Amino acid sequence: MDLELRHLRALVAVVDAGTFTDAAADLGVSQASVSRSVAALESAVGVRLLHRTTRHVALTATGRQVLAGARRVLDEVTHLRRIAEKQKSELRLGYAWAALGKHTRRVQRAWAAGHPGIPLVFVHTNTPSAGLSDATADVAVVRRALDDPRFASALIGTEARCAAVSTDNPLARRRTVRVSDLSRYPVAIDARTGTTTLDLWHPDPPPATIRATHGVDEWLTLIAANQAVGITSEATANQNPRPGVAYRTLRHVPRIDVHLAWWRDDPPAHLDDLLRLSRTAYGVLGSQSDSSMKGA
Repeated sequence: MDLELRHLRALVAVVDAGTFTDAAADLGVSQASVSRSVAALESAVGVRLLHRTTRHVALTATGRQVLAGARRVLDEVTHLRRIAEKQKSELRLGYAWAALGKHTRRVQRAWAAGHPGIPLVFVHTNTPSAGLSDATADVAVVRRALDDPRFASALIGTEARCAAVSTDNPLARRRTVRVSDLSRYPVAIDARTGTTTLDLWHPDPPPATIRATHGVDEWLTLIAANQAVGITSEATANQNPRPGVAYRTLRHVPRIDVHLAWWRDDPPAHLDDLLRLSRTAYGVLGSQSDSSMKGA
């Protein structure tokens, strides 16, 4: 069997996500498809690459070497794709949860006025790099640390945090809530693309039950069913209203830093204009084009 790019993508996704189930969610395919791709890759190279258990996967010694090569191949393919797609007459802005929140339309209108021949297209993709790694996006909105030296980033603003609860939950009757108010409920957390970590509860005890989710839709569905509560950016509240979900301002927690990120060695055309418009919308002054990412 010939080695195919989808086999390499499956291996990288499984290692990055930690499980076949999470890898399938990231790739937008079935778990069976991921398993077949990894098995096909092992068959093509003639050795086992992963040790599998019911809860965990680990690379074999050969698997670590193949993974490094797979990443290089996929990076080169992405680079070639970006070269070819530079001829496209649009700028794609990726996001995992909520684009620019209440500022999205303002930035879109300002961009359209200044660049009538280059549409600013928002692309939803539930990956940590919000579409940069797979060339789905030219620039990405990120609200959590993007610890990858291939990417540069710049702060464009900050956002408040909100609690999200079912309209049947007693907390929905309040205007504001505290993190400690949420501790007695299961808390839905997307550890890969969300902005909530257990550090928000420090020094108080963390919630007893965590419900792992994979993207904003699954997160909202759990909350609407009153099976969990959640914490998110005010941008999510603005752009993702959902029947059965009430958003309430969260008190005494740090704000979320919002960055734009791009390939460090290949910044897109008109990046400075997009940074300027985004910072203006958020009310942030300054023109620095690169800054370190902070965790959120």
